[in-house]
Amino acid sequence: MDIILPVAGLGTRLRPQTWSKPKPLVSVAGKPILAHVIDRVLPLKPERLVFITGYLGGEIERWARAHYRMPLAFVEQPQMLGQTDAIIRCRDIVRGDALILFPDMIFEADFSSLHHLDADAVMFTKEVDDPSALGIAVVQGDRIVKLVEKPQQPISHLAVIGIYYFKRMPQLYAAIEEQMRRQIRLKNEYFIADAIQLMIDEGAKVVTAPVTVWEDCGTIEALLNTNRYLLEHHPPEPTSRPDATIVAPSYVADDAVIEGAVVGPYACVGSGAVVRGAVVRDAILDNGAEIESAVIERSVIGNKAAVRGRAARLNVGDDSAVEL
Repeated sequence: MDIILPVAGLGTRLRPQTWSKPKPLVSVAGKPILAHVIDRVLPLKPERLVFITGYLGGEIERWARAHYRMPLAFVEQPQMLGQTDAIIRCRDIVRGDALILFPDMIFEADFSSLHHLDADAVMFTKEVDDPSALGIAVVQGDRIVKLVEKPQQPISHLAVIGIYYFKRMPQLYAAIEEQMRRQIRLKNEYFIADAIQLMIDEGAKVVTAPVTVWEDCGTIEALLNTNRYLLEHHPPEPTSRPDATIVAPSYVADDAVIEGAVVGPYACVGSGAVVRGAVVRDAILDNGAEIESAVIERSVIGNKAAVRGRAARLNVGDDSAVEL
C-alpha cells in the first residue's frame, strides 16, 4: 500500500503562520501536523509515502527526507485546481492500492481491515449532529449510494473527513479523467467526492469506515483545540525547571528556557523558545519564540517571534516582534 498525502494547499485560514511555512508543517502538541498524520499510518508498513506538493513544497520535501528513512516520492501540483487535479498527478507512480489522507486534521482510525476489503473503495466518516456545513455520505445496505455536499436537509449524519482507501488506483484515475472531461467542478476546482460519485454510478462498491476521533487543524481556533486534545489524550512526559512551574498536560522542548514563569496547562513550547517572567497557557510557542513579562493565552506564536509586555491573545507569525 502507498500513502498519498496532498500537501499543496496555501493554508490561508491559518495565516499568518502559513506565510512562511506550509500548513502541514505548522506545529501542534510539539510537532508538525503532518508528523501526527504520518504517525497514524506507519503501523500499516506502507511501501512508500507520496507527497503532492505546491506552495513551499521544497520545505516539505526537506522535512520529510530529514525525518523518514523509507521510500518517498514527490510530485508537484503547479496550480490549485482542486483535490483530484492533485491526485491524478500520482498516476505514473501509484498503480496499486493506496490510502489518501488530506493532512489538515488529526484522527484516530482502525485500518487493519483494509487488506481484506470486500469493496473497491472506503470513505472514512464521522457521525456528526449538524452535517449542513460538511460533505456527507448516504448509505443503503452496506454501500454508499450518494455523496452530498453541505445538505440543507439532514439526509445523513455521516460526515466525510478526508481519508480514502482505493483498492485499485487506476479505477480512481479513470473516474477523475471522466470528471475532467465533463468539467465537473466547483469554483474552478475538482473535488474527489465527484470522482467517487462517478465510480459509484458505474457500479463500484464504496463503503464507509468510522473514525473515532476527528480534530480539525484548519483554523487557529481549531488548531488550539486540537493542541488541547493531543496534550490531554497523548500527554508528553512530565518535565520541570528549577525556577518555573510547568502545569500538565504541557509539552516543553528539552532546550527551551523557562525562568520565573508559569507554563500550562495545555501549553506547547518549542525548541529554543524562551519564557521569562511570563504566564503561558493554552497556547503554542514555536521554535525560538520569546515571551517576556506577558500573559499569553489561546495564542499561537510563530518561529523566532518575540512578545513582551502585558496580557494578550495573539496570532503572531514567524520572526515578528510584539511589544504590549
